[in-house]
This record gives sequence, C-alpha cells and structure tokens, in this order.
Amino acid sequence: MALDNTKSTGFTHVGTTPDRPDGVDKVTGRARFGADITAPGMLHAAIVRSPHAHARIKRIDTSKAEALAGVKGVVTRADFATGLTGENWNILENVMAGDTALYDGHAVAAVAATSSLIARDAAKLVVVEYEPLPHVTDVDKAMAADAPVIREGAADTSVPKGLHPNVVRYHESGHGDVEAGFAEADLVVEDHFKTEATHQGYIEPHACLGTLGGDGKGELWCCTQGHWNVQKICAALLGLETANLRVTASEIGGGFGGKTAVFIEPVALALARKTNKPVKLVMPRADVFKATGPTASTSMDIKIGMKKDGTITAAQGTFRLQGGAFPGAPCEFTAMCAFAPYALKNVRQVGYDVMSNRPKQAAYRAPGSPMAAFAVESVIDELCNRLDLDPIETRLKNASKKGTKASFGPTFDRIGLVETLEAAKAHPHYCAPLKPGQGRGISCGFWFNHGGETAVSLALSEDGTAQLAVGTPDIGGSRASMALMAAEELGIPYENIRVTIADTATLGYNEVSHGSRVTYASGLATIQAARDAVKKLCGRAAAKWGIPEDAVKWENGCAVPSGPNAGDFDPLPIAEITKRMGATGGPIVGHFEATPEGAGVSFATHIVDAEVDPETGKTSVVRYTVVQDAGKAIHPTYVEGQFQGGAAQGIGWALNEEYIYGEDGRLQNALFLDYRIPVASDLPMIDTVIVEVPNPGHPYGVRGVGETSICPPLAAIANAVSAAAGVRLRQLPMSPPRILEALEQQRNG
Repeated sequence: MALDNTKSTGFTHVGTTPDRPDGVDKVTGRARFGADITAPGMLHAAIVRSPHAHARIKRIDTSKAEALAGVKGVVTRADFATGLTGENWNILENVMAGDTALYDGHAVAAVAATSSLIARDAAKLVVVEYEPLPHVTDVDKAMAADAPVIREGAADTSVPKGLHPNVVRYHESGHGDVEAGFAEADLVVEDHFKTEATHQGYIEPHACLGTLGGDGKGELWCCTQGHWNVQKICAALLGLETANLRVTASEIGGGFGGKTAVFIEPVALALARKTNKPVKLVMPRADVFKATGPTASTSMDIKIGMKKDGTITAAQGTFRLQGGAFPGAPCEFTAMCAFAPYALKNVRQVGYDVMSNRPKQAAYRAPGSPMAAFAVESVIDELCNRLDLDPIETRLKNASKKGTKASFGPTFDRIGLVETLEAAKAHPHYCAPLKPGQGRGISCGFWFNHGGETAVSLALSEDGTAQLAVGTPDIGGSRASMALMAAEELGIPYENIRVTIADTATLGYNEVSHGSRVTYASGLATIQAARDAVKKLCGRAAAKWGIPEDAVKWENGCAVPSGPNAGDFDPLPIAEITKRMGATGGPIVGHFEATPEGAGVSFATHIVDAEVDPETGKTSVVRYTVVQDAGKAIHPTYVEGQFQGGAAQGIGWALNEEYIYGEDGRLQNALFLDYRIPVASDLPMIDTVIVEVPNPGHPYGVRGVGETSICPPLAAIANAVSAAAGVRLRQLPMSPPRILEALEQQRNG
C-alpha cells in the first residue's frame, strides 16, 4: 500500500506527553471492566473442570446439579456446534472437552444459576466419570518414543516422518553452510537450555456477559484484546451467523497477549441460549492459571562458532516448544527470532511444536522470542568471556543492519539495532563500576511487528471537534496516541478529539490488538482517515471560494488558498467549515480501511546488573537499562512504560515465575500466593533510552514497541547472574534452589 506525505520532523502534538483521555475514568472507577458489566435478570455461571491431566470422559450426569434450587441450565459439549474442522475444532475442544479431558483444569461442563454461589455449588454436583490415561507434561519427554500419544492425527504435513505423533508442526530455515562455518571458527560453543512456562499475570481475570435469544441474535460484552476475533470464533462454535452476534470490548485490566484467545465466551453464550437469560461468567484466579494459555516451555540446543576477533562464522539452533494439548506453540517464531540480530553467512534453525498434557499456550509479548534470546545470547556471552571480547563491541561487529539477509530469509530495510547498541555503549550504566558479588549482562532482542486488518472512522462535529472510532482495544494508552496523531493531521487541540473503541457492529473487521500493531496500524489508519477528512474540508473551502480543490492546502487547522490564489482569501478555520457542513454537502467523515504491510521489525539492547547471595542463592537486580528503537515515539511516556513493563515481566520470568506440575500432572501453584510475579520491592529503577530510527512503512516512522521489550531480559539477567555467581545458568527461572545447585555442582567439579 503506497503512503504519501511522510512526515518525520516538525511535529506539534506527536512526541508530547498529555494526560491519557481515559485517565479520569480509570482512577475514579467509572471505567467498566469485564466483571463490571451487568444486565437485568442475569444469571451467573461456573465451569466444571477436569481434576486429571489426561482422562477419557465416560459419563457426565448433570441431574443433581439441575435439581438444585436456583439452577437454570447446564451445558456440555453437546450444546455446541458439530462438524467443525481445523482451528475452530481445536478451539472448541479447548473451550469444552469432548471425549477426553486433555489437561488438569480442562472444562467439561458449565452451570448457570441465579447467584454465583449457587452456580459454584451446582458445579460440584455434576458427576463426571473419568478413565485416567497416561500423561506427559515435559517437552523432551513428550517427544520420547515411549511417550503417551495425546491426540492422534494432529500433526500437519510439515512434520518429517519418523517423529513421535506428539510433534505436530516443524519449521526449518537458514542459509549458507553451517558445517563449513564451524570449521572456520577459532572457538565453537554448544550448549543446552530450558525454560518453564510462565503466565502473563494480568490482574483482571477473564470475564464476560452474553445474551443469545431463540432468534439466533445475541450480544456479548467481554474483556478481550480483539472483539472481532471473539465474534468470529463464538459464532462458529455456536453455529450462528457472524453478523447476528454483536461484541463489545470492555476496558481491560491487562492482557499481554493472553487475552487474544477465546476461553469462556462461547460457554456464556451457550448457557444464555439454553436459559434465555443473560449469563455472566468470571473466571476464578485458579482457573485462569489452569486453563488460560501460559507461554510454551522450551528445550533448546545452541551451537555458535566465532573467530578470535569476534566474527561469528556459523550459528545453529534447535528449539523444542510444548504448547499444551493442541497445535500452536510458536516454534517458527522462536527459531526465526533466535539469530535475527546478527548478520550471518551460515545459519540454520529448526523448531518443533510438541503437544503435552497442559493447557493450550497463548501469546505473551513476542511469543517465542524471549526464550530464543535467552539461549542464543547466553552462548554469545560465553564466547565473549572465553575469547576476552567486549560484549557490545562483539555484537556491533556482527549486528544486522539495512541490507542484511535475515537468518529467516528476507532482507532488512532500515532498522535500528546498531543505534541501540551504540546508545547502550555510551550509557553511563555500561562503564559504571560493579561491587563485589555483582555481575553485568548484555543482550539484544528482536521482534517482527505486525500490521493486520484495520478500519478507522473519524467524524467531525459542527464545532470543529472530532470523534475517532477505532477497532483495537486500548491495552497500553493507544487512545492517547491515536488522538495525538489525529490532532497532528487536523491541526486542532489534542483535547478536542475523543477516541472510542467501536463494537463489531460499527466498523469493518479489525484484527486483534497484538503483534505490536496498534500504534502502527491503527495509527496509520487514523492518519489516513484524518487526511481523508482534511481533503473534504479543503473541498468545502474551495467551493466557498470558487477555486479548484488542489488550490487549497491545510495548515494549523485552517484551509488556506495556495498557488495563484494565495492571499486572495483569509484562512478558513475548521470550525467555520464544519458549522456549515449541513448546508454545504452534509457530514464530513474520514475513513480508512486496509491491511498495512509495512510494520517494520524492532530491536532492543538491555544492560542488567545483578547481585547473587552465594549462601541463599537469592538474586537481586540492582540496575537495569532498556535501549530500544521505537521508530518514532508518539507518546514518549507510554513508550517508556512499555519498555519498563517488558523489563519487569522479564525479571519475574528469569528469576521466579514457572508452572510447577506434580507427578500426577496437576498444576501445583495456581494462585498468585504460589506463582510469584515481581512486586515493587523486587524491581530496581528501570532506566530507558528511546532510539528513533524511522520505519519507512509508516507516515511518522512508528515501530511497534509493546513486545520487543520482553525479548532481551531473560538473557541479559541470565548473563548478569552467571557473571555474579561465577557459573553459567542454563535453566529458567534462576530460582535460589537452582542457583545453589549450580554452585554445588561447580564446587564438586
């Protein structure tokens, strides 16, 4: 898609930091989140979940539950559409188990009652007869020859013959001759790494309220990162015409990719159809952990060759990811991101998507990339240590830049990795002295970014203010960014633009708020919609003056005659045009609908100082600096917040967070009491440096920033901890017991 009038300097509004337009609603409690939605006569729902990691469902008896006073309906798999195939079948199988429960917490039935307490009591009365089956929760064990088969026939055609049926997808990419490259190296390091699954840790649990009448028409309110996706999936799972289901996104109390999937919404709608009442469903926290997608856990082998001067001669990686009991682990993303920061002549990466008896994995900020960076950047750190090389200079020597053939195929356009490395090298943090017991770690990280289907509508009011309708839920301050870009184009105050998140009946299809796409794609659409409106404003002014439309330009919120007519008329402010629009042609509305394809990739470099107590194994992150290319920071404060948020979540992932499964295949830490995310006392002050290397695919140069910030932390922290402890840590999280074990192994040789 061609873009015109690219603007990279001379901004009036863009780059400023006004208060967010939804701020008052959020701090006063006026904003409505998922669990705040109510309807007259609504029922409350509870879900019956499997207590087994893997079991055949022999019988479900709902009679006792249905006999309980206050219970209005019970649904099982039989209440959903039949004949589904492909991804829709996989989603339904996860939403409500069919013949087999595939993981601890898998939904098998649901109850609707007049109160949440009655619904929970009724759920306990549903009798399910199970036949336990062998289970497996570890990715390496799931690939072993003797592993139980989780689902026959789930593998696609990419999987080479001879692999276990639990391997369901396969990815391979690269170029050059890696064996020849390793032969050129002065040092080759090969190592094995593992990471455990982690949860996004959003504060608001999944919640929704649905209505669905006998006429097949319904409404749904839910906390989601993509309500068009919810509409499409729910309609398919319930056998509805898509347009008959209207979905409205509530405010969202955190998502980080975990609310791009559908878990409970079809259940609420099925109960609403059965009871002919609105049904509200809010997940308990334990259910969130057990049944909503965490990240994949990984097992990775990395081999890198390097010359004494720091030149990487070859790199090879094997990445095994378990994504739960369904296909979909981001093995290709992990493999493709692994070596992307480096210009390599010889590189090969292989990825395996492996099923296990765990919940279906979901995105978590740059799905798959943080784990790859942990493994690759740890080996690069080891090479630098053994060859006595500076870690930033070595990365600069090998850094990808414009014209580099990426490890996964394409050639990079203008990118900012070198600039982030140079900014990190110049930062006072990099040369600051360390105290005894402390270590410093460096890591680079990469993410693709994404465009996706996007539609925007901008309507002008008679007083010259504007109402902007976008279809991407605001999960990080995007209303402010959209308003800033609209204000920049229209030349009116930021406060004169109201941004609303439209429902599915109001705009064309909008892809989910994921892939770091919102500021890029919805921002691009906002700019073009505003330019569409400006063109119409100029047309109205031209008609008033009796001159050609191309003889009018837009400056500072006014139509101004140009060319031969310059100076013939006074500038015409926007409010002067809009107050007469009814008599001069009708409403003035700017539209833009497209699938932008110039998102551009993004890179970051992180510096971390960590301190390790050798007696207890406790790690403290004492200093942290994030350097990342934002292309153009529309609202710098929110950009910094994304940088800091990724670093904070990376600290938790690296040091504490993990899914712990027992021998019985059941999750042992399904509450925040036992699944420990970082709190304020765990975090240092996180410094940020915004690098701006404009993205050629956006009128203002924007690159997505929401995901790249979580790519380097695992490796940067691991490198710092390994330096502080004096021993290489190869498994995440680096909890005190693991650190003590590594120290003990080192002492024992």
